Amino acid sequence: MAMMISRRSALLLGAGGLAAPFIRTAQAQQTFEWVAGSVGGGWYTMAAGLSSLIAEENPDIRIRVVPGGGLANSTRVNNGQSPMGWGIDAFAAAARRGDEPYRAKHEKLMSLGSGYSPTEHNLVRRVGAGGPTGMREILTQPGLKIACPQRSSTDEMTLQRILKFLGSSPDQIRSSGGRYLNGSYADIGAAFADGQVDYLYAALAKPAALLTEIGQGRHEAQLVGFPDDIRQHLISAYAYSEGVLPAATYPKLQSTDLKVTTMDSVIMVHESLPEPVAYGVTRTLIKNKGTRLTQIHASMGAFNPAVAWKYEGLPLHPGAARAFREAGVMPG
Repeated sequence: MAMMISRRSALLLGAGGLAAPFIRTAQAQQTFEWVAGSVGGGWYTMAAGLSSLIAEENPDIRIRVVPGGGLANSTRVNNGQSPMGWGIDAFAAAARRGDEPYRAKHEKLMSLGSGYSPTEHNLVRRVGAGGPTGMREILTQPGLKIACPQRSSTDEMTLQRILKFLGSSPDQIRSSGGRYLNGSYADIGAAFADGQVDYLYAALAKPAALLTEIGQGRHEAQLVGFPDDIRQHLISAYAYSEGVLPAATYPKLQSTDLKVTTMDSVIMVHESLPEPVAYGVTRTLIKNKGTRLTQIHASMGAFNPAVAWKYEGLPLHPGAARAFREAGVMPG
């Protein structure tokens, strides 16, 4: 009897040893990386919140959030390094076509729709520093000291486009004795608070923690509106959008409504993302539109499934299409 038990135990142990790698592989196939934005930014916060929500309703789907940037995310997803990622509508479409700033067509990019988080571009100035108050005058002044997110972000690329339109550039700012700092949102916020720079540029969905903190800081600061010609240039040349930042958004930084350049967030996925995963993620977002998504980030209250699937910058993933059709917002 002892020998029989021992032999049986050995067989079971042997079977377990063979099965274990298979179990680990199956679990790994259900963990998907979502490349977001800088830690502390809206994209990272939203992706982290959505990963928890998706796991609640889809036990077989696990999402691991990693930091990224609006420009680089398209290439990262297209190359299969991350099967999912946040993108900006205009930049994602440019990546698919292979237009500037991309050098090759990103033909493996698909989407789960757009409209998940309208994002405003913001220029903040230190009031106590004196100097000009208009965007054009600020960005073309000698000795300009400004901070913006790291390269590979849509924030920084947009600021470069504005500077080019105004006849300037990061190199010109530095050569004229100014300062052009790049870093994480935490880094540039600290640089602004410490007086290393007098201006800060960032594209963030409202209400942005960084801007709220600046408003509560010891130095008086003010948001600067975008002139009509700059907004129109970004729209006509690069397919941005425009909008209004209501006066009550950041009461410590603005006393009136401000016209600003805007863009919107799209969930990009690699074409190889399994159909059930794309379906499960999209179905969860549709089901929880409104209050639940707003609890993750206020900007997500704008998500409208009836409009989200209409984004034409990237092909809609079949799994997402099934979810939108089942929700009754997309024709069969």
